[in-house]
Amino acid sequence: MATHIHNESASIDALHHEHTQEHAHEHEHHHEESFIRKYIFSEDHKIISKQFLITGLFWAFLGGLMSVIFRLQLGFPEMKLEFLRPLLGTWINETGKLDPNFYLALVTMHGTIMVFFVLTAGLSGTFSNFLIPLQIGARDMASGFLNMLSYWFFFASSVVMFISLFVETGPAAGGWVVYPPLSALPQAMPGSGLGMTLWLVSMSLFIVSTLLGGINYITTVINLRTQGMSFARLPLTIWAFFVTAVLGLLSFPVLFAAALLLIFDRSLGTSFYLSEIYIGGEALPNMGGSPILYQHLFWFLGHPEVYIVLLPALGITSEIIATNARKPIFGYKAMVGSILGIGFLSFIVWAHHMFTSGMDPFLGSVFMFLTLIIAVPSAVKAFNYITTLWRGNIIFTPAMLFSVGLVSLFISGGVTGIILGNNALDIQLHDTYFVVAHFHLVMGSASFFGMVAGIYHWFPKMFGRMMDEKLGYIHFWLTFIGVYLVFFPMHYMGIAGFPRRYYSFTGFDAFKSFVDLNAFMSVAAIIAFSAQLIFAFNFFYSMFRGRRAPQNPWGSNTLEWTAPINPGHGNWIGDIPKVYRWAYDYSKPNADKDGFTDFIPQNIPLYQTPHSNLPHEQELAKIQEAEDREMKKLVG
Repeated sequence: MATHIHNESASIDALHHEHTQEHAHEHEHHHEESFIRKYIFSEDHKIISKQFLITGLFWAFLGGLMSVIFRLQLGFPEMKLEFLRPLLGTWINETGKLDPNFYLALVTMHGTIMVFFVLTAGLSGTFSNFLIPLQIGARDMASGFLNMLSYWFFFASSVVMFISLFVETGPAAGGWVVYPPLSALPQAMPGSGLGMTLWLVSMSLFIVSTLLGGINYITTVINLRTQGMSFARLPLTIWAFFVTAVLGLLSFPVLFAAALLLIFDRSLGTSFYLSEIYIGGEALPNMGGSPILYQHLFWFLGHPEVYIVLLPALGITSEIIATNARKPIFGYKAMVGSILGIGFLSFIVWAHHMFTSGMDPFLGSVFMFLTLIIAVPSAVKAFNYITTLWRGNIIFTPAMLFSVGLVSLFISGGVTGIILGNNALDIQLHDTYFVVAHFHLVMGSASFFGMVAGIYHWFPKMFGRMMDEKLGYIHFWLTFIGVYLVFFPMHYMGIAGFPRRYYSFTGFDAFKSFVDLNAFMSVAAIIAFSAQLIFAFNFFYSMFRGRRAPQNPWGSNTLEWTAPINPGHGNWIGDIPKVYRWAYDYSKPNADKDGFTDFIPQNIPLYQTPHSNLPHEQELAKIQEAEDREMKKLVG
């Protein structure tokens, strides 16, 4: 270890362009650290990203398992589930069936876990942490300490939420949106008791984690970009993470306020959301509140949240598709504009979730108009993905397959969003399986595909090893087919009026024709979940036993592939690379003169003049001018 440190220090000292501050930084991060300091309470953004990833994968497995359990109930309502008693205990009742109260708790916890703990913390927390410093050319996040705190607040939130699964009255059971009065009255039902209180505490800790992370991401992107990394040269991944952080910073405090007022109503006797409530024939003293207030506060976060989980996945997809199609991304400026447009519009469409709340029809038409407009930047992204793929020299890695799968889900799920954005249609389809199908395709499954694509693509940089491609192909096809078989039939059931969150449909003559289809979807859900076990094996096996990764396995242009295969804290030994070009110089006919094949990384100058006699500053100025002219041709 001492020899290794000595050799690194000698090589750093030999670099005459290294600044004094960078010498100090390198020295600071190459001293011996304890295991706990290095891997548990680490301030290294790469270790923190792995902590978010492993925790997110744990929650993804648990949330998926919950969906399998309640799909068994829906698909086979007469089945005895005694074999689940060792896992679920008293929530399997004396008849051997799933307790109805616990069914609603499963639905609630599944939604909460997948939306917040997997697709927000697991996706954005992992890849924002891992890629922002590496792709913009920074040693680390702006504040390593706040970054560490953001993970540990998430971990504390996870612990509280996990504990809520084991309380006697059960976890929260009011739907993942936890609407009052069910969530505001502890005596309303078993899932409104201690489990709901723990849900609110957990979400409060989660919001603190998200805000700490968002502040760090925004500050890092604005202030710590390497020389030459202008905003016009940022990879689309960084644009997506940056706008996502802004969305979270502006919207999550509103959910925190909603949760705080809900805690007041539950514990302090206030009436922010309660008025004229009767329980068991007894009138409660609460007056003057409105549950509609909670809906406004929740959905002001709830709709930006759709894009908080979707935009990072779209950014990851942009990078993977351009890399594996071996083509420059089509319409870079349009893609950036669509990200900014989606971010802005997501804040002014929240009430389309409330068309059935009795709002004024004129106000509903305003929100309908704004909702349909958001389809424009979304369509721009879909169009640009397709045109990037068009006539590309496509390499079908597992990451590429999941990225193309995301585009498919984004389009098919997005089309039904136009239907639900129309208030006249939404009133008929609200709280039916049509809505479940829509958001599981366009948000849930698409974002999950983006997360998995990112894991396959950046696994070599994270762990220095390659994942098994054949297992990746099996994982993709089982998941892709399974997702469509589960959620596509739900559109037809929703049009027929099939309501969501119902425990059983056997008592309704109108829905008996869907018994077989429900069983079919449940089998497909089990197959899709089983495919994730293949991924889990591939992930953990490859982490320790996978083939060792080369420096740049995918032939990518972005800066993270210029760092060592297993970079230490500080990412680069010596100078941070300078940036001379955008991130999508693929299919370059003259790339071979720089020692590459069909791509040229961002840190290679556009015009190299090694024999020039000009002073160094004048030479750099001429290179900069030529490079600016080329950039205008590329993105103008």
